[in-house]
Amino acid sequence: MKQGFFTGMLIAATYIVSFGFYVWMGTTPPGSMFHAVWKGGPVVSVLMALILMVIAYTVERIIALNKAAGKGNIPEFVRELKQDIDGGRIDQAIAKCDEHESSLAVVLRTVLERYKRFAHFNITDREKKISEMEKAVEEATTMEMPLLEKNLVAISTIASISTMVGLLGTTLGMIRAFAAMATSGAPDAVQLSLGISEALFNTALGIVGGIMGIVAYNVFTNKVDRFSYTIDEAAFYIIQTLGTGKSE
Repeated sequence: MKQGFFTGMLIAATYIVSFGFYVWMGTTPPGSMFHAVWKGGPVVSVLMALILMVIAYTVERIIALNKAAGKGNIPEFVRELKQDIDGGRIDQAIAKCDEHESSLAVVLRTVLERYKRFAHFNITDREKKISEMEKAVEEATTMEMPLLEKNLVAISTIASISTMVGLLGTTLGMIRAFAAMATSGAPDAVQLSLGISEALFNTALGIVGGIMGIVAYNVFTNKVDRFSYTIDEAAFYIIQTLGTGKSE
């Protein structure tokens, strides 16, 4: 519900801003670049809104993924956890997970909590403990991944449709240009080329939005993949450390 509300508000806000900018461009001098873009038609405002949405989602993902990375160096954090586990300081290791505030820390905290439960019930079967801790990793990772991948589908969608919307604006502009030629009598090469150039601004904006969306999607997907790999690697390392029985 919250995500849908955020998306709806973002669409409304970006379109209001882009439409206001589009109206302003219509007031600029006829020979200016802004005025030429304005002549591309109302589709220009939609394209600008899509570009603003990509920018907004990019900023949101940067903030969210930086928060998911937590506080401090991850390799050092994992080494400190291992030291606490080897010394039997499970509660201290859990406290460090709380302090780190990363997605990795959330997963490792779940593993440590599961391990404490085994110790409380005096479960000594090593294979069972490892199996349950691996299941805890899967459960915690399943909860964390949607937060890491949030809005990536929206960015991918914008990247896909932006170029198509630009092409639509170009097509409508070409229709207007040729319709004007058909009703004006003798062909006017200057007017025709001017109409085509104005229509092509839609294509340019569509391509810009598409490129921005594709780049943002690929960058963030790569970061999420690295997060996932780091979580799996660190969780395996900690589980094997707990499974040795040194902390008991």
